[in-house]
Amino acid sequence: MMTSLVVTLVGPDRPGLVSAVSDKAAEFGANWADSLMANLAGQFAGIVHLQVAAKDADNLLEALRKLQSPGMMISVAKGTIGAAAAPTRKLKLDLVGQDRPGIIRSISNQLAQRGISIEKLKTEITSGAMSGEQMFQMNAVLVAPAAMDEDELRGGLEGLANELMVDISLDDSGAA
Repeated sequence: MMTSLVVTLVGPDRPGLVSAVSDKAAEFGANWADSLMANLAGQFAGIVHLQVAAKDADNLLEALRKLQSPGMMISVAKGTIGAAAAPTRKLKLDLVGQDRPGIIRSISNQLAQRGISIEKLKTEITSGAMSGEQMFQMNAVLVAPAAMDEDELRGGLEGLANELMVDISLDDSGAA
């Protein structure tokens, strides 16, 4: 039987952080299943999903926690496998517009009101090609109830796009 461990790391970026985690994972025979990592404002931030034999999970969990050092926060949680969930479908949401506070709050509230979860979210601020103004870009993979009224969601997002003065596109072809 396998156990899932979700590892989060945050601290000053330096060479060897990923190597240290992967060494511990290999030491206990864990599979590196999924991860998201980035350097944000000089800080390394990472999330890793490891799969390990149940008999080795607690030892790996403890070994990973020992990697913590001053300035480097490491948290490890056992993942859970829940009961069969209601049918869902994946959607891809892209947004681009002039940067301003509150965009994520507005979008996430709109999604939460419809019972839609955010599976993955990537945001960045870039310089506009022509204007040089700061542009906010968001790419998200969403998990929506299969029975959700897509026209209602599209209408809500279109209204929000007008209010925020951004372009939003929603792709229901099964997010990749």
